[in-house]
Amino acid sequence: MNSALLPALGAGFGTGLSLIVAIGAQNAFVLRQGVRGQAVLPVVAICAVSDAVLIALGVAGLGAVVTAWPVAMTVVGLAGGAFLLAYGALAARRVLRPASAGGGLSVQGAGTRSIRTAVLTCLALTWLNPHVYLDTVLLLGSVASQRGDLRWVFGLGAMLGSLVWFAALGYGSKMLSGVLAKPTAWRVVDAVVAVTMLALGAMLLLRTL
Repeated sequence: MNSALLPALGAGFGTGLSLIVAIGAQNAFVLRQGVRGQAVLPVVAICAVSDAVLIALGVAGLGAVVTAWPVAMTVVGLAGGAFLLAYGALAARRVLRPASAGGGLSVQGAGTRSIRTAVLTCLALTWLNPHVYLDTVLLLGSVASQRGDLRWVFGLGAMLGSLVWFAALGYGSKMLSGVLAKPTAWRVVDAVVAVTMLALGAMLLLRTL
């Protein structure tokens, strides 16, 4: 049994990373906060802890319960679709009107209001994004169930993968500050985020309705 612990942990770590390391609103937000040096610790903590909670729920088998409750899926679909469309529209606005968004990213002082806004935005991006539930609760939960008695070891590996990724993204993004300080570079990132979020939001609403 002990000889199987490390492979299960590594498999969970790799699976978790493969699902998290993708261009999306949450990752782009963490990157933005890291480059600015604003509320990095609470943002990274919210992302990692939220993922850990959702992964634990998936490993515990909540995915099957949620799937069997159509009302829950409808509510999440409508709320998530509307949120993704709104966030995509904001990203598109930054692309079309970079001056109003402040151009490139630079280190700015983070007051109490900035921290509060960052925390609320991060919570919304995490808990109102239906793909977070699909990836962590449903997909990771189903993969973990195949591990039998080692499913919680697999889940722990996925949680570690999430923590490592968000910490690296938040605190390592300073190395990209020179590139992302240019308005053109961030407009490209925002354009990708806008297209992705608008497409996902529209598809989600159409599927739900």
